Amino acid sequence: MISAWASARLAARGIHYGWIMVAVTFLTALISSASVGAPGVFILPLEKEFGWSTTQISSALSIRLLLFGLMAPFAAALMVRFGLRNVVMSALTIIAIGLLASLAMTQAWHLIALWGFVVGFGTGMTAMVLGATVATRWFVAHRGLVVGILAASVATGQLIFLPIMAYLTEAYGWRVALGTMCVMLALAAINVMLFMADRPSDLGLRPVGDEGTATAAPAPAANSIVAAAFSALRDASKTRVFWILFGTFFICGASTNGLVQTHLIPMCADFGIPATTSASLLAAMGIFDFFGTIISGWLSDRYSNRWLLFWYYGLRGLSLIFLPFTDFSFYGLSLFAVFYGLDWIATVPPTVKLTAKHFGPERAAMVFGWVFVGHQLGSATAAFGAGLTRTLYETYLPAFFAAGVLCLIAAAVMMLVRPGPKAAAA
Repeated sequence: MISAWASARLAARGIHYGWIMVAVTFLTALISSASVGAPGVFILPLEKEFGWSTTQISSALSIRLLLFGLMAPFAAALMVRFGLRNVVMSALTIIAIGLLASLAMTQAWHLIALWGFVVGFGTGMTAMVLGATVATRWFVAHRGLVVGILAASVATGQLIFLPIMAYLTEAYGWRVALGTMCVMLALAAINVMLFMADRPSDLGLRPVGDEGTATAAPAPAANSIVAAAFSALRDASKTRVFWILFGTFFICGASTNGLVQTHLIPMCADFGIPATTSASLLAAMGIFDFFGTIISGWLSDRYSNRWLLFWYYGLRGLSLIFLPFTDFSFYGLSLFAVFYGLDWIATVPPTVKLTAKHFGPERAAMVFGWVFVGHQLGSATAAFGAGLTRTLYETYLPAFFAAGVLCLIAAAVMMLVRPGPKAAAA
């Protein structure tokens, strides 16, 4: 087994294999996130070739996003039962099958079945819980930093690969771009097969920063995957902290993916700003998001996570309320991009840390999976609600004001989370 050999060689040099797990997971999340975002590049080519409407294509993408969120808690249960490597390999294979099969599609329902359900199911098997699982299993020290790095890989994947996909699509057609994506998925799968291990105990190691002596991993639960996921939900839902994290992450999704990512470009168009300019603004947010999330992870290892979330949601709310008063000038939008970009998914590391602290390292991923469902529900609600606002009032501004107020409420609600007992997992 290559991972065992590599672990021994690294240990001789004082390097823990957990950092190899971070690298492998980062690459996997990088490419998986590209497969989540890349279909957006193909909307216009598909419209031209098949005559499908934007609504038909968007419905497939919507299903994909919904499954991406709803699969999260069950993905965590799958990882507990079958191990990280087996689940991630299966996920990458399912995504590749869905994309390869779509090369021969001729009907709109083919698109919905393949890009909606198959790719949605595959990407949902990892979703955000993969990084959370690796961090909680392999790290005690530096856990927040690791979560930040792995969460940032999502934004990085879209930042790096989407322009590449756009170029390949324009120069050679969408099928060549899709084939390239499948090659990248294959490379990620090879890395996972060779280097990913389930738990530190499989290599005779302790998690990074764990000074204990026991190395045996707990046995997988005997109940079914569905039962394990819903059992975690049943127990977690009896606590106040779960509903606080679920509700605030709902607001997180509503104020990011559902609102800004979906509607910023058309809102800027209402003020006469070209799509190229507003798209560049989103790209700038992606750059600041990468660094902001990593910094957030570093901070979450050193400071109170509930206070960090208080400031993150509070500053995000003020940014959203401030945006309509910028008159959408270059300087105003640039300032918004900096502050908002730094805060985009900075909420992930402290949310994962609080989940691990209150629910334990073994159940943290499953509970966070349910919290992530709240995030995706918030995204869907805001995506629809902001569009309805634009239709009814011919402006997006009420939706942005409402999102800003919700973020301020989320900041205040975080103060209801009690510090609680310190756990080794925290």
